[in-house]
Amino acid sequence: MKRIKKRNELIKIGKEIVGRQGFKAASLNQILSSAGVPKGSFYYYFSNKEDFGLAIIDDFAREYRARLKTTLGNEQYSPLTRLRNYFELKIVDMENCRCSDGCLIGNLAQELSTHNEFRDRLNQVFAEWEQYFIQCLEAAYEAGEIKSNRDLADLAKFILLSWEGAILQAKVSQSVIPMKTFVKVLLEQVLN
Repeated sequence: MKRIKKRNELIKIGKEIVGRQGFKAASLNQILSSAGVPKGSFYYYFSNKEDFGLAIIDDFAREYRARLKTTLGNEQYSPLTRLRNYFELKIVDMENCRCSDGCLIGNLAQELSTHNEFRDRLNQVFAEWEQYFIQCLEAAYEAGEIKSNRDLADLAKFILLSWEGAILQAKVSQSVIPMKTFVKVLLEQVLN
């Protein structure tokens, strides 16, 4: 139990540091020092830094899955309201971090896309996220909120790709305006 707790603490601290600095710039010494773990003990929990990076991705994906379920899967609201709620929560997150964090998975995808083991795992995460958008869009179609002549899988992919781009632009511009613009265009023009 103690081992699992310390491993989870390393992952939590690693997510924070990697989120701010990027994976390559994140120093194991800094992470270990912040977690109060001796360097030699790191290899008790992880075989190498790449294994640690994959654990960070998996942990973030697990946490984010819960967010997707509570927003896009929340049947208390109409499907398009669920979409709006999801986007508005992320906009609030970006405002709270002053547009510095972005999306950890998106950030890692940009940084680590040349590394097969990371690229494969990141693609799996994006594919899972697309499924949540597809389900929400299917519910919107069934509720008559969107038109029937659309390929919902392509639409879900478009939404995720565009959203990740809006998050990236928000980081660059240090403003949530790109994210708000995306939501407005999506809900008022694309899905209307």
